[in-house]
Amino acid sequence: MTRGQLRRMADLARDEGYRVRWEEARGGTTAPFHTIGGLAGPLRRADRVVMGDPFSRYVQLLLTITRARDLVVVDDGTATMEFVAQLARGERLVRWHRKGGRPGPRDLLFAPVSSSARRRLTPSAGRRVEVFSSMPVTETPEGVTVTANDFAWTRDRFGPPRITNGADMVGTSLVETGVVDGDRYVAAVRELARAHGVTRYFAHRRESTRKLHRLAGETGLEIVRPDLPLELIARRGPIGRTILSFPSTVVHTLPLALAGTGVRVAVCDIDPTWLTDTASPRAQGFLSGVTGTARDVHRLTAVTPA
Repeated sequence: MTRGQLRRMADLARDEGYRVRWEEARGGTTAPFHTIGGLAGPLRRADRVVMGDPFSRYVQLLLTITRARDLVVVDDGTATMEFVAQLARGERLVRWHRKGGRPGPRDLLFAPVSSSARRRLTPSAGRRVEVFSSMPVTETPEGVTVTANDFAWTRDRFGPPRITNGADMVGTSLVETGVVDGDRYVAAVRELARAHGVTRYFAHRRESTRKLHRLAGETGLEIVRPDLPLELIARRGPIGRTILSFPSTVVHTLPLALAGTGVRVAVCDIDPTWLTDTASPRAQGFLSGVTGTARDVHRLTAVTPA
């Protein structure tokens, strides 16, 4: 799904007049070498580099090549909150759901590259760093410019959507990342769907096919695998008058994308009993923070599966 969404977004970029170069960065064992080799020249010549996920090892590796004086992180994911906080505290860049665990062999091997990337993402006299995001930023590193994404382009380009009288639910990959127990998650989705009259379930791009089949069988929900980011899907419509979600990016982005439509976004907290034994010690606090900092959403208490 990630690949499919990227291809559709590439088409949208072309429609807006941009030239897109597609790299099969994960297309086999030799693909990374071809990609890095092919991008080395443009990266060295670039004055400005705009990147997505700063926790990506690919992005961090490419950062060691560039000498750009202007670096921009564009990311509306919950990871942005953690990235900015870690940069402000001078910590190593680790995804929130992995923080607290022991570094693996690959982490240790990649540590010098990660450290170099963190230094490059730290502003200096000759380097400007900007974060463009709709996510709330509470700890701003000295010298970093934070620009709010208000989804103006999305609202102008798509919609307004047709609003249905039903309710839709947005899926999450918390099971796939090892944070939430799979059985607990399915039971919670079933109870929420029953209580709020949900008919459709918009799958996260990283949700496993096996879990989605189980959800369809045990809840009766129509599983939708979006070919575009959900903010664009929602703007194009049709979309339910109520959208239910667990703590995730969409509780911050959908109220912005759907501003003025009358759609209500409701978020259900993650009960601590749903967490796996291997979940990061920071998981509950981080997820509560995602919900607590969201604006223009209706909060639901965590459901108790029957």
